[in-house]
Amino acid sequence: MGINVWHYENAARRQGHTRVAGIDEAGRGPLAGPVVAAAVVLPIDFEISGVTDSKRLSPRTRDRLYDDIYSHAESVGIGIVDPAEIDRINILKASLAAMSIAVRNLSPIPDFLLIDGLFTISSKLPQQAIVRGDSASISISAASIVAKVTRDRIMEGYGMDYPEYGFHRHKGYPTKAHKEAIACFGPCLIHRRSFSGVLKDDALVKSQTTR
Repeated sequence: MGINVWHYENAARRQGHTRVAGIDEAGRGPLAGPVVAAAVVLPIDFEISGVTDSKRLSPRTRDRLYDDIYSHAESVGIGIVDPAEIDRINILKASLAAMSIAVRNLSPIPDFLLIDGLFTISSKLPQQAIVRGDSASISISAASIVAKVTRDRIMEGYGMDYPEYGFHRHKGYPTKAHKEAIACFGPCLIHRRSFSGVLKDDALVKSQTTR
């Protein structure tokens, strides 16, 4: 028997909650760009097939499902925390902050939160953290798709602003090509300078070229 992707939503409704939001983020691992979170409230009769963890989906499928989710969701909220703030408070706190912002941007306001991962967020709303929730809860799966597509499109825009780094291809993740671009050009304004592989690699290359 397969996983019941409505299990957590149905459990919350049995407790009397009527508007359940799934929350997930995208962009914890990259060396550049923001961390983006999405909060999604799906209707009970949501029947779009294929909604699952965004990492399991092709870019084309994610784009299609992104449109379907926006067309059918009761509410979608987005939260974005920029690289400077990530460097200031660290990526975990920035991810949780982005989730909190996404929830605050929901209208109407939900009455229960399902959050991907180990940690709950700063909110007075009742909530539940679910490890691997992006595969177990359809609302979190929908949020993972919206967060991923939103962030990818932001990074594609940065790819036009900083073409030498190839952000439109790797979205800021630490690929070989990205690391080589950092080594050649140094970090740009959207790089996370607190991350290993940004300033360290740049300094190493500079020391090698000045010997």
